[in-house]
Amino acid sequence: MLISKIVNIKNLRKILLKTQTLMYIYILLGLGASLHLYLLGPRMFAGREYTHYNNYFTFKYSYQHLVQNKDLYKEYPEEHWDYYKYSPTFALMMLPFTYLPDLPGLILWNILNALMLFFALKHLALEERTKALIMWFVALELLTSIQNVQSNGLVAGLIIFSYILMEKDRSLFATLLISITVYIKIFTAITFLLILLYPRKIRNVIYSVIWIFILGFLPLLSISYSQLKFLYSSWLNLLNWDYSDSAGLSVMGWLHSWFNINLPKDYVIFTGLTLLLLPLLQFKNYKLPEFRLNFLASMLIWMVIFNHKAESPTYIIALSGVALWYFTKARNTTNLILVILAYIFTSLSPTDIFPRFLRDNYVIPYVLKAIPCILIWFKLQYELILRKLAAIHFY
Repeated sequence: MLISKIVNIKNLRKILLKTQTLMYIYILLGLGASLHLYLLGPRMFAGREYTHYNNYFTFKYSYQHLVQNKDLYKEYPEEHWDYYKYSPTFALMMLPFTYLPDLPGLILWNILNALMLFFALKHLALEERTKALIMWFVALELLTSIQNVQSNGLVAGLIIFSYILMEKDRSLFATLLISITVYIKIFTAITFLLILLYPRKIRNVIYSVIWIFILGFLPLLSISYSQLKFLYSSWLNLLNWDYSDSAGLSVMGWLHSWFNINLPKDYVIFTGLTLLLLPLLQFKNYKLPEFRLNFLASMLIWMVIFNHKAESPTYIIALSGVALWYFTKARNTTNLILVILAYIFTSLSPTDIFPRFLRDNYVIPYVLKAIPCILIWFKLQYELILRKLAAIHFY
């Protein structure tokens, strides 16, 4: 009987560590979250009735506003309660969702986010077990993102895919994917640093400039040049206003909440950028696969913890970096403690596992969701700068 149970446990473990199993689980996450949000019904905000998937309407209606020559960056309280903060190009990309009924569109959007990340992780040149562990580790954080109908799973997947393509010397498509992420979330522009790690840098810079130019002017398929110029000006004004508005779940938020330090954001970001760039002075390390993968992990974490607007759903990007850092190296006590803290405070803290009084009185005020990722990033930079990287087994 005991032997039978052990065999069954081993079989279950094998099934759970299959990437095909995880693909179904990721699809179920997108489907389940969408149905749950849809069935919750309306909710009140600022005296108006909205859905629990308000962000989807922010995306969906952006295409209609674009082709109707409206200002994308003003409030439309009759449709949704938040500002649209993405590019005109992203509004054009929302065309496939614009005329879909709400529920199919919502399901398609969330599953797109889930599967983009899944397939990016699946195509990493790592052992199957390692990839499965990474997928399990980030699954709960992915659920947090898609429950908020965000684009962060999509962005994380595109960035990881860009790294995979660069590894295969397919930089034309790699730079396209990075450029697409920039027109979704502008802080992902830091990913262009990948270009420095590979040969033919000038060629890849040219590719990047071409893609940025093409995607930037892509809305001309639907609007005039003068309208596009106006939209970019309006977008810039919104971003400038938004920049001074909050510190978010970031290093700036941590400094403020823990130490009452309110340094100018530019200083903090510049310091973080300097630390991010320091490992790049070690040119000989560019040829090491473990250096390139760990630098990718560092960028994924950096673009969240130094983002003044980072919020809970954004952390699927950072946690993907944490997973790449932890699961591709030999275990040690320090790393294990840090990754456990990341899972507890970054992934679990927004869930009902944490009592509301803990979230309201400690997790949110003290930006505890961000702290483990900040600590891990500093340790990762220490490893990158001092060349303390263990070899990674790639296939």
